[in-house]
Amino acid sequence: MVSLKQLRYFDALARNGHFGRAADDCAVTQPALSMQIQELERELGLKLLERRRNGVKLTSEGREIARRAARILAGVRDLKDYAQHLSEGLTGTLQLGVIPSVAPYLLPRFLPKLRARYPDLDVHIRETQTAQLTRELLDGHLDLLVVALPIDNPDIETIRLFEDRFLLALPASRRIDSRVRATPDIIKGDRLLLLEEGHCLRDQALTFCDLRTVETIDTFGASSLTTLVQMVANGLGLTLLPEICLEVEAARAELNIMRFAEPEPSRTLGLAWRATSPRKADFVTFGQIIAQARPAPSRMAGTG
Repeated sequence: MVSLKQLRYFDALARNGHFGRAADDCAVTQPALSMQIQELERELGLKLLERRRNGVKLTSEGREIARRAARILAGVRDLKDYAQHLSEGLTGTLQLGVIPSVAPYLLPRFLPKLRARYPDLDVHIRETQTAQLTRELLDGHLDLLVVALPIDNPDIETIRLFEDRFLLALPASRRIDSRVRATPDIIKGDRLLLLEEGHCLRDQALTFCDLRTVETIDTFGASSLTTLVQMVANGLGLTLLPEICLEVEAARAELNIMRFAEPEPSRTLGLAWRATSPRKADFVTFGQIIAQARPAPSRMAGTG
């Protein structure tokens, strides 16, 4: 009979691609882990992996079993979370995923408030792009996400936190009347700097400003807003910045910031979790703390 131990060990091996690292993750010896994987293969009657000198590679059957194993383990975690929630509330371990265009600006304000209110909650942070976070959430490796909505998946439940406006950042040398509002036409006549492919902020900026066919878009391989801000400050182009980052990024470089003409483009930031999770009430409380930690618009940089 397939055991949860075997599934946990195989899940660790699938994630790490290496027996030694998987054994470390599971706090067992490598031979013990290898034996359990072999027993799992015998039980299922399938070859799950190819052993190589520098690690392992999953077979096509192994990849499917790894996906199903992760879902089963996620269900077990949800079961434990349910029992813990009934007895203790927001305690234990929380695996939190956050997109890169949010993490540096909300976490420093939010985490101290969370720790003060829930000192027994052990939060682990994972920062990467939305698509990867969503996969890890569904696979049970993450419990909760802070992302830009919507996420269209029937297995994921979400709540809205707040709207985050986009503003146009220009070099300080570009003097513009503070009464002027930015429009897509201003951007189309200049070089627009955006994050590299895969960042939801890039796609949102293109969609909101109807710029998907503009030839002067330059993604440059930038993976952080800080890099974009420095490029703009040094006269290499323009960029769109989410409002929550201004308190941090505008202090690092000399910029002119323009608001957009109505209707102002924005993104909706929210929380996402597995629809099967029993911790919805905890997550709603979690979201309230995040929303309270949001930088106040009045403290952000004004228009150029």
